Amino acid sequence: MSSLDTLFSLQARVALITGASRGIGFAVARIFGAAGARLALVARDAARLEQAAEQLRGQGYTVLACACDVSAETEVNSAVASVRAQFGRIDILVNNAGILQAGHITDFSAADWERMIAVNLNSAFYLSRAVAPLMIEQKSGRILNISSLTAQTGGVSGSVQYAASKGALLSFTKTLARDLAPHHITVNAIAPGQIETDMGALSDEARARIVGMIPLGRLGTPEDIAYAALFLASDAASYITGATIDVNGGILKR
Repeated sequence: MSSLDTLFSLQARVALITGASRGIGFAVARIFGAAGARLALVARDAARLEQAAEQLRGQGYTVLACACDVSAETEVNSAVASVRAQFGRIDILVNNAGILQAGHITDFSAADWERMIAVNLNSAFYLSRAVAPLMIEQKSGRILNISSLTAQTGGVSGSVQYAASKGALLSFTKTLARDLAPHHITVNAIAPGQIETDMGALSDEARARIVGMIPLGRLGTPEDIAYAALFLASDAASYITGATIDVNGGILKR
């Protein structure tokens, strides 16, 4: 039986994390780096991404930064090829990139809908399809999809296209888990509740209202999600696949 130190170690593994320049993605990168992983960071804003990469390198982590629009198939394939060329393998994929545009259905155009689906859902398909052959060749791998409480309940904030994209991501997770299980690849999702990030910035009034609904009495932090991701990426979760881990302070209890 492995020791706890070994069980949660990501030593020498390569983790590709999208939306990694800030918020949840950056927290996942930092925690994975502390666990020993070599990091491939993907985000659209090249300047912000390089700043995040330099911060992590300053903490002693091995980091490759790949500026990429994850909604563009050709850019995704190029980024994955760069990671493979640099590290020779990809052990963990975290599909975290996402956008949120809150409001009523009448406020949104068809272009708004298509952009949300492209970033929040299509990107997970492109990335997973690109890394799957390598993971199959390795006979191991972890794919983690960051969904949302909104996918399960309609949420306390958000929009119909956001909820639809995140709900589809949960179905994607379950089916991909079945398809890749024979290759010793696990596929799981994390469904965050209201997390304290700049993407989901709240007014004081909205914050008070939402915190009042959360049994643990606070908003979540990016680190709350990152530690759940570390568990799912580790050997401790080797018999978990097709699951959704709720990290929401108790606002949804299943």
